[in-house]
Amino acid sequence: MWIFGYGSLIWKTGFTFESREPAFINGWQRRFCQASPDHRGTPEFPGRVVTLIQAPGEQCHGIAYRLPSDQLEEIIEELDYREKNGYERLAIDIHFRDRTELGFVYHADEQNPSFVREESPFEIANRISQSHGPSGSNIEYVLELQKALREQQIIDSHVTELADLISGQAFEPPSTE
Repeated sequence: MWIFGYGSLIWKTGFTFESREPAFINGWQRRFCQASPDHRGTPEFPGRVVTLIQAPGEQCHGIAYRLPSDQLEEIIEELDYREKNGYERLAIDIHFRDRTELGFVYHADEQNPSFVREESPFEIANRISQSHGPSGSNIEYVLELQKALREQQIIDSHVTELADLISGQAFEPPSTE
């Protein structure tokens, strides 16, 4: 059984795996449009974490992990708890350099109550820069993801833009409306 990681699973795995390989999925892109009231924020001030948005013709690169069959049930139970708040397991083709395998990915679709629509990169960066939850600061999440993607030679313009905005602290002023 394979699981595809595209967010914190890349840099904060937290489970046993038999192997890990660079991989990608077709038709999706990583976006910071999932509110996080439970890990990188609070119910009063939710942070932002990544989910997948359907994007025909695009590829989302990440890391695939082969899970040990003798620990599969326990690992999935732990991941189901970790990836709560709108995330569900989705069966998906995971593409490797030399083959394609069926696996799964955690995905929070646009119908879940924590999906955040149409925030500008500046609004997302502002929210991230001020959010902190039980799993740590939201800034750490973005910067660790950016670092992990770079280490894998994965370029993601959305993550890079947010990391640059956060690092430079160059945000749009809040609306006066």
